Amino acid sequence: MKKDDIVTLTIDDIGTNGEGIGRTEGITLFIKDALPGDMVRAKIMKMKKTYGYARLMEILKESTMRTTPPCPEHKRCGGCQIQALSYGSQLKFKENKVRNNLKHIGGFENPKVLPTLGMQEPYRYRNKAQFPVGYDKEGNLVAGFFASRTHNIIPVQDCLLGKEGNGRILSLILDTMKSYGVSAYDEKTGKGCVRHILIRYGEKTGEWMVCFVINGKKLPHAESFIEVLKDLPGMTSITVNINESRGNVILGEETYTLYGQGYITDYIGTISFQISPQSFYQVNPAQTEVLYNKALEYANLTGEETVWDLYCGIGTISLFLAQKAKKVYGVEIVPQAIADAKENALRNHISNAEFFVGKAEEVYPAYCAAHGEGARAEVIVVDPPRKGCEESLLAMMCEMAPQRIVYVSCDSATLARDLKYLCSHGYDLVEVQPVDQFGHTVHIETIVALHRTDL
Repeated sequence: MKKDDIVTLTIDDIGTNGEGIGRTEGITLFIKDALPGDMVRAKIMKMKKTYGYARLMEILKESTMRTTPPCPEHKRCGGCQIQALSYGSQLKFKENKVRNNLKHIGGFENPKVLPTLGMQEPYRYRNKAQFPVGYDKEGNLVAGFFASRTHNIIPVQDCLLGKEGNGRILSLILDTMKSYGVSAYDEKTGKGCVRHILIRYGEKTGEWMVCFVINGKKLPHAESFIEVLKDLPGMTSITVNINESRGNVILGEETYTLYGQGYITDYIGTISFQISPQSFYQVNPAQTEVLYNKALEYANLTGEETVWDLYCGIGTISLFLAQKAKKVYGVEIVPQAIADAKENALRNHISNAEFFVGKAEEVYPAYCAAHGEGARAEVIVVDPPRKGCEESLLAMMCEMAPQRIVYVSCDSATLARDLKYLCSHGYDLVEVQPVDQFGHTVHIETIVALHRTDL
């Protein structure tokens, strides 16, 4: 079997990135856009010794899991990898993905992984969208999303995962750019002005934010953009973020306000949050409430506990838990996030939450040493970035020996790695709950309850 061969096979599994997996002549083939149960014709594009990659040519027999995606760009766009998979099958795929990572990476023989908690409506759920701006091959100004594994922009102004108002806002911005000759950024040359348009929406408040990410200090014809956007219902914040780097990071460090205020607000449960362009805030508000209620359940608070939230961001989980805890301490390395967390505590009249800037593995033990046993945690909550926790942080957590650890993860592979460490240093894996925050994508949020073994 070699490159350019045409093969016929049945897909019997799905990979972690949503690609179909089939086997023929002892060779495993990974085929994008193929689903378990499909019988397909495919062209081999790349071969290794025992596996290869193939391009889907034709579906000879459709899987019973297959559904018709409503988005015409789902194959080209890199955002929705599994939109053609029925939603019930997506939830099962995500449950299996978490379980398999726990088994193969974490070494857990039979982890208690519950069925994935899904959405009532898995479309129009995203409260944040970041649209790259550029030019197509004919030189026309476009905005949308990057094609899978490329930086080629697929023009998509109304993503079906995002809010319906995104399309209207984006059209007004592109029309104004064309009218006044405001250029888009060119990654190859490093020239041009507008790099991305970031749009955020407050689900409970109806407030809109638009942030222009630009290669420069000032947005040309800023007053014209304000004029076309300011009267849209709910338009609360128009800002500019300066990013003059040549890298792939979307946002720069400096942001200033053009119109309104520099933030919007939204609620998780009854807690109000101030959200700036650079704030980390979960993109799916309905499922975030599901996730945080599960965190509250796993924390098992009686009102007597001290809780440390070691990746607190703008204080979302911290303030949610503060409703039931005696005291909550939040730690985050980003100063602006801590400033937002303190402001969010004030706006909600929450006085039993305190926030610190720094590395958790340094801040937590130093504070406990200075303030005695009363500052030690009965419960530790961690919600790290995709790369998971540093081993030094895991070691510190085990040394401090809280009764319970609640681990929230957006990457089940690094989660499995970290749980292997924690469970070999004094903790039992009690329960694992996948939550579908990102319908039609391969991503899954997972929340885990761990208890100290000597309790």
